[in-house]
Amino acid sequence: MPSRIEDYALIGDCEAAALVARDGSIDWLCWPRFDASACFAALLGSPENGRWQIAPAAPGFRVSRRYRVGTLILETEFETAEGAVTLIDFMPPRSAAPDLVRIVVGRRGRTTLQTDLVLRFGYGANVPWVSRLEGGLLRAIAGPDMLVLKTGVPLHGEDLRTVGAFTLGEAETAMFVLSYGPSHQPPPVSVDPFRALAETEAFWHNWSSRCTYQGRWSEAVGRSLITLKALTYAPTGGLVAAPTTSLPERIGGARNWDYRYCWLRDATLTLLALMNAGYYDEARAWREWLLRAVAGSPAQLQIMYGLAGERHLREWEVAWLPGYEGSRPVRVGNAAATQLQLDVFGEVMDALHQARHGGLAENPEAWALQKALAEHLETVWDQPDEGIWEVRGGRKHFVHSKVMAWVALDRMVKTAAEFGWDGPVARWRALRARIHTDVCRQGFNPEVGAFVQSYGSRTMDASLLLLPLVGFLPASDPRIRATVSAIERDLLVDGFVLRYRTEETQDGLPPGEGAFLPCSFWLADNWMLQGRREEAQALFERLLALRNDVGLLAEEYDPRAKRQLGNFPQAFSHLALIGTALNLSPAKAKPLAQRSSGRCVP
Repeated sequence: MPSRIEDYALIGDCEAAALVARDGSIDWLCWPRFDASACFAALLGSPENGRWQIAPAAPGFRVSRRYRVGTLILETEFETAEGAVTLIDFMPPRSAAPDLVRIVVGRRGRTTLQTDLVLRFGYGANVPWVSRLEGGLLRAIAGPDMLVLKTGVPLHGEDLRTVGAFTLGEAETAMFVLSYGPSHQPPPVSVDPFRALAETEAFWHNWSSRCTYQGRWSEAVGRSLITLKALTYAPTGGLVAAPTTSLPERIGGARNWDYRYCWLRDATLTLLALMNAGYYDEARAWREWLLRAVAGSPAQLQIMYGLAGERHLREWEVAWLPGYEGSRPVRVGNAAATQLQLDVFGEVMDALHQARHGGLAENPEAWALQKALAEHLETVWDQPDEGIWEVRGGRKHFVHSKVMAWVALDRMVKTAAEFGWDGPVARWRALRARIHTDVCRQGFNPEVGAFVQSYGSRTMDASLLLLPLVGFLPASDPRIRATVSAIERDLLVDGFVLRYRTEETQDGLPPGEGAFLPCSFWLADNWMLQGRREEAQALFERLLALRNDVGLLAEEYDPRAKRQLGNFPQAFSHLALIGTALNLSPAKAKPLAQRSSGRCVP
């Protein structure tokens, strides 16, 4: 069985990432990119599907761990009756080949450890051919992939695994460097472990030191920002939603999706988080990725793209993997890329509007592209779509989708007025008013006394919490207050917010999932806007307490089982955390550049 989702830590090099369990086992690694085939896939199966464990040989050891301050360098402390060691795991920022470095340092006494390396290319399916090279290197090849391991620890093959045992005393070290390369090229040159450690620590310290947030929750915000940086694909600036696929939203269920792609929905929150924390280079790179990805025919706008803007994300099932704790199917690719989701028009326009407000240098092609997108939106805004939650049960007139269509026109009107850009502003203004009237008439159900999930429905949906956050109506509007109250009544489970009741919404899947963490942060933002600061702060503190021991959050949380659920770590959750932390900061601190008015205070 794999570890609990919250028992993993993330290491990465801003191009790929690995998950390390508390027991020293790396159970997930895709090389050479986030979305490449996994060579360690035990996370979604068993050790036979690939993993690499370094841990004390005797059972019953005690474990504690931490990241080095301001870095993505993980230190795991193992304590046994005989001694203690520290396992240092990291992936150096790339200069050539991708590397994964593991250094074990003796702290006291003498500790016997074992290393168990199970290499399986192709998501756990392909056993490689392993051979020894000069200099003590081990090389593993299967098809196009090659891994090379350099270590001074004696290793041998056993049952299609590479294993070894070693003993360390105080201040003694053992070092391992695993490197990736295409199999048709010469073996990659391994990095020097301690030099790589120093350079990696300097890289992260240099990056972390640029953070301008100094508020009460600086530790949580800083860790979330480091996580977002780790999920950024450095060559293009794209931000993956998570480094994993198919971690379930319900244990044993079928709500398992591939999140190793870049969603337009994250655009505004990403830009706001980066700019308000002082990371303008990253914000600019993300803005440029966004513009490249959406370039082309407006009718072909997608909700998500690959790391470099790829459009074809064919979804298929990995039949040989049993899934995390039996949660099947395991999916690669994401068919939602072809859905119509009108809200992404609003996210793109809002993000580019915020980029201008944030002072990012103008891209001369951006406005022409925006005008083309707005022209297309005029022809499709009144169509049903699959909505923010990417339902697979048929299109509806989702209220959130219509509101975000309004956002798209609203930001176009404001950009033209504030920055002097040309366009059919009168037409945009008229359509903006028409959409607003339409939503208020058809999206508000008088019998329920609140805005509802879709036109004609009685169902509550947590995406409605975004209405005041994007400026559609003020938080003081009686209809908004009533909607927030209805969400509190219908969607709160142990104080955390569900997206919607899956047993009431025909989303094409069996019912059941955890509370969606970003929605819970949105509720705190709404309470803040309503002047309920103490309640907002209390909820925020409860959400912070859900982070694991190294400060990471998944997509969802099961309040009854007290487990994190969904792909991990989840960028959207950490983006929402940063936003709420900034919103709750005192007035003297720099507030979040809120979408509607420039700040989020009552």
